[in-house]
Formats: sequence, structure tokens, C-alpha cells
Amino acid sequence: MKIKSVFTRYELKYLVTKEQKKELLKLIDLYMTPDEFGQSSIYNLYYDTATFLLIRRSLDKPVYKEKLRLRSYLRADSDTQVFLELKKKHKDIVYKRRISLSEENATGYFENAFHLPDTQIGREIDYFKNIYEDLAPRVWITYDRQAFFGKQDGDFRITFDENILWREEDLSLCSEKYGNLLLDEDLVLMEVKVTGGMALWLTHFLTENQIYKTSFSKYGNVYKEMINRKKVMTYDA
Repeated sequence: MKIKSVFTRYELKYLVTKEQKKELLKLIDLYMTPDEFGQSSIYNLYYDTATFLLIRRSLDKPVYKEKLRLRSYLRADSDTQVFLELKKKHKDIVYKRRISLSEENATGYFENAFHLPDTQIGREIDYFKNIYEDLAPRVWITYDRQAFFGKQDGDFRITFDENILWREEDLSLCSEKYGNLLLDEDLVLMEVKVTGGMALWLTHFLTENQIYKTSFSKYGNVYKEMINRKKVMTYDA
């Protein structure tokens, strides 16, 4: 199966209750199909500067923002396929570029012991890494995800993220799953990913259940939690 490496789309986020998710899944069963990873635990390392410059800029809601993360779809070992992802957002459009490599090579890349392929995506990530010279993993975030794509439109996706955990130590995709819970146990983060308009059946469900779009960044909310716990300092831009 060819792994997609370039994404351009709108990403709309909603906080729903587990009961609302249960009702929505009845509709999803009619119009959508589980994707290649289906139900999985996703592990992420978010890279930032020592002063958390990237996430601080993002929380200021600029017209353009960007971030770099390393992701796996299971607890990794050195040979596990992982994804190094450069994610950019201009206005409301999300652009994601990613490269697949082993966890060992991904770690080696940030230690200057491995070079990315000389491709457009590889050069973009290299450029990003060179601009922010003190990039390092700052936060580990994991969650359980259910993902679906449209039966008629493969670019139409819905994901549900639950049990979102985070921590500041033991920053490795190979480490055990534990951490601080980010959301109340009854809440689920739903993301709707589209390249055009939203399906009418979904629009009707959201309207009837008074579910409204929200601005929610996992890494952004973790950073706020870190500040509240006085585990990080605040910095001038």
C-alpha cells in the first residue's frame, strides 16, 4: 500500500461527549469506512526550541504557523516505521508533509547521524531544522484514535481521539504509555478533515445536537497545562 506523504485540507475540530460519539457512529457506519490504521494508539513527540518558541507563536493565532513532530501508530522499537511530519497552517488550510523512516534513523537525524532523502519534503524538513537549531523533543503525547474515510470521497475523514495523555519526561516513542490526562474522561476530540464542503448528513447531525466548531491544539493545551503547573517559564517573543 502506497503511503500518502502530502496532505492539503481543512481540519475542523469539535469536542463531543462519548454519548454523542456513540450516536454519530451509527451514521458513520452508513457513509464511511475505517481507514488503514482503523483503531490505534498514536504516539507523538513534539519538537520545539528550549524557549518553546514554536508553540508560543502558534498560540498567538498568526496567519501562518508551523510545527514538527515524530509519530508512530504503536509503541515503537528501533525498527518501527515512524513518520517525521512538518505541519503548516496558512489561514484555515493545513499543509502536511511527512517522511517515513525507522525510529532509529529518526532519532539519528536529530543527532546529525542520519540524512533524510534528497527530496522536496526532505529539504523542507532540513530547512526547518536548520532555522531552529536547538530543536529537541519537548512533549510526548499519545491517544487512542478511531479513524474513518468517506465511501464516496476518500479525502473526507473523521477521527476520534480519546484518553489523551501527555508528559515532559521519558521522551521516546519506544517508552511505555503513561502520563497526565488532558481532557475530562467523558470528552472526545473529533476532527473532520475535508478538502471541500462538509457532508450534509454530518452538518445536520452537528446542528441538531448543537455541536460547534472549536479551536483545540493538543500541544497548545499541554503547554498551557505546563504553565499552570509552573513547570515552564514564560518568555518574551
